[in-house]
Amino acid sequence: MISLLPLPQSVSFSDGLFVLRAGMAVEACTELERVATWLTTAVGRAGVPLTPVSAGEESRANRAVGVRLTVAEDLPAEAYRLDVDANGIGISGGDEAGVFYGAQALLQLLPERVFRSAAVADVESMSVPFSQIRDEPRFGWRGVLLDVARHFMPKHDLLRFIDLMAMHRLNLLHLHLTDDQGWRVEIVSRPRLTEIGGWRVESQVGPPPHSPANGRPHGGFYTQDDIREIVAYARQRFIEIVPEIDIPGHSRAAIAAYPELGIGVGDDASATPAPAVATTWGVHAEVLNLEDSTVQFFRDVFTEIMDLFPSAYIGLGGDECPTDLWREDARTQELMRARGIATEDGAREWFVEQIAEHIIARGRRPYGWDELLEGTPPPGTVVASWRGMRGALAGVRRGYDVVACPDDKAYLDYRQSDDPDEPIPFGALLSLRDTYSFEPIPADATPEEARRVLGGQANLWTEHMDSPRTVDYYAYPRLCAIAEVLWSRRRATFEAFSARLDDHLRRLDALGVEYRRPTGPLPWQRRPEVEGQPLTAEQHAEHVAALVSGIAV
Repeated sequence: MISLLPLPQSVSFSDGLFVLRAGMAVEACTELERVATWLTTAVGRAGVPLTPVSAGEESRANRAVGVRLTVAEDLPAEAYRLDVDANGIGISGGDEAGVFYGAQALLQLLPERVFRSAAVADVESMSVPFSQIRDEPRFGWRGVLLDVARHFMPKHDLLRFIDLMAMHRLNLLHLHLTDDQGWRVEIVSRPRLTEIGGWRVESQVGPPPHSPANGRPHGGFYTQDDIREIVAYARQRFIEIVPEIDIPGHSRAAIAAYPELGIGVGDDASATPAPAVATTWGVHAEVLNLEDSTVQFFRDVFTEIMDLFPSAYIGLGGDECPTDLWREDARTQELMRARGIATEDGAREWFVEQIAEHIIARGRRPYGWDELLEGTPPPGTVVASWRGMRGALAGVRRGYDVVACPDDKAYLDYRQSDDPDEPIPFGALLSLRDTYSFEPIPADATPEEARRVLGGQANLWTEHMDSPRTVDYYAYPRLCAIAEVLWSRRRATFEAFSARLDDHLRRLDALGVEYRRPTGPLPWQRRPEVEGQPLTAEQHAEHVAALVSGIAV
């Protein structure tokens, strides 16, 4: 049995096998050359070298064509058709991305060794079952947030993460680049952001407030050349990278690097000493001040970010912004009066608006968390609904496009079971079954409102993921479930999904993904020395209800 994941719109198999042999051609027009090159590389690693050729090329006269790649005008963007019969393999797509997704489906029709990095024996051919697949995605935004601020992911591992996304037809990487615990992207005009903000002296191990520190420095950042490479690598796999610079809260690393950005900090005797980059998790009190110079500082930062990332969407955070320091600071109160800002919540909205307008002026769309709906974000802003689905419903009713990422269905840092061996059990229970029940469209949305749901994403916050192999454990296989929810136009039962997943896990084995086994964590995936902070469903629901009280639906 061959199991495809995500589940295609339609698939049928018939008797017969096409034998894909070494030396066969992959025929493609110029528009599809890079997909042809990618496919020949993937199959070649499994011991069946193919040759990409241009459609109609004379040099293929003596070479059998094994795979034909074409663009079909009758298919929508990202859709594909895959046909295998005695004449060979045909993949048609509505665009280049659709052909790429068809090629990804083809790999799943081949033996699992196609997912290994090199052939381990002489094979020279692989059999492909006669089949017909018709497929197109349900949502255009099929995303993952990866938090590289709490624990930095080196470039090599980030590229691997992107490959795994592409395998699962995920097409948007929301890269959380800054937070209280670290600044991870080089800003040429403000070098101390990475020189100082890019590392911390130690890290908390476990949830706040009482977990101990490990005494080990942690840091890292991406140079601008790294970012250009990462963006290009992702683009070749039809993945858009949306950067996030979180403001005006979650900014302690920036304030540690440039104390003049903070409230009442500086070098003179009357000032508060500059804070260090945070070593503990949770929400920190430090926020950006409201000075014109601070706003201009971040306009300059976002200008460099927009030069690096061509994405239509630019993340600016806006979440979890404490207001105590603004309330207590005389200079902030003076600035608020001068600008006609009545409340500290209004100050947060004002600061976000300054940067949002800068993003809009550059032809991009601001993207922020659902706290933005506690005010009135500028038209064109995209809202990520993370505190349940209340923000998604409020957003679409107010005319905003939204991305659904509710924490009770899509926060992959939450514990996966009640097994006492789960590493650092944190937050609500979010099992594989729970993730598969994720529905990005709010239950009470009208059809017109539902069209404003761009899609959804899983969020991987990495406080408790201190290595790429730990990210594997938290992400997979739950990310397989979310990928299917966001791609597939027909929903299978969880039992049917699980049966296909059993086969798919062999592909992840071949790729070396250290996913969570259905039987629970392996011995080295456990963290018995670290106390967790699990919540019951009732405790979690009460917590979220209190958080979203400021959003009117």
